[in-house]
Amino acid sequence: MPSFTPQDLASDPPAAATDIWDQWLAPLEAADHAYVPVRVADVLRRAISAGQILPGTKLPEVKITTRLGVSRHTLRSAFQMLSADGLVDRRPNRGVFVHVPTSEDVREIYRIRLILETGAVRTTVFPPEATQQLIQITRGAERAREAGDVLAMGQANQEFHQRLVAQARSSMLDELMSKVLARMRLVFAGRLGDPDFHAAYVAGNVKLAELLSRNRREEAEEHLVNYLLSAEQDLLRRLKT
Repeated sequence: MPSFTPQDLASDPPAAATDIWDQWLAPLEAADHAYVPVRVADVLRRAISAGQILPGTKLPEVKITTRLGVSRHTLRSAFQMLSADGLVDRRPNRGVFVHVPTSEDVREIYRIRLILETGAVRTTVFPPEATQQLIQITRGAERAREAGDVLAMGQANQEFHQRLVAQARSSMLDELMSKVLARMRLVFAGRLGDPDFHAAYVAGNVKLAELLSRNRREEAEEHLVNYLLSAEQDLLRRLKT
């Protein structure tokens, strides 16, 4: 899966960068045009959350509008939605850029995750089929760890925590968690070359899935609290280096 750097996505990208854009940016289907700004925002949000567009990257209006077949007004409406999600920043006289995470972003993200995820563990029933799904995700993450596939480890981590909250069966919580994880991906983007960073999350998720599979809810919640607090402090330290 290609990733885009700020150099790749200059306002007048070279031919090679144009090819990279074309790998994931496809024209919208006619059926999508009832909610065009929402669809455009969703396309860009997915690319950012998947690590395809990295923090600090400029989003070129001409390229995006031409490729999607939408107007600049529509794209700017989509940018406003992404800005409200904390994913992009508009810089006066320079354009729109993917947000570069700060220490305060990390603190806010983990405050929200602590409430959402521990609440899910505390109040939600995890039947065998649900815990089996979590276990399958961790096994995939362990295979990725053994292969040194950092991107796959990161994707498995996001899938695990999305699934954890999804078990609450609330579309509003799912939407909020998706936004939180998209912002989380920005924080992780700078660690794509560090397998040790992601390996710790694999081990934490394995233990959480095991505790939930044994219905040891209080221990699972305690583990999750410690896991999230430790991850927050680790990321804050890394942002300073």
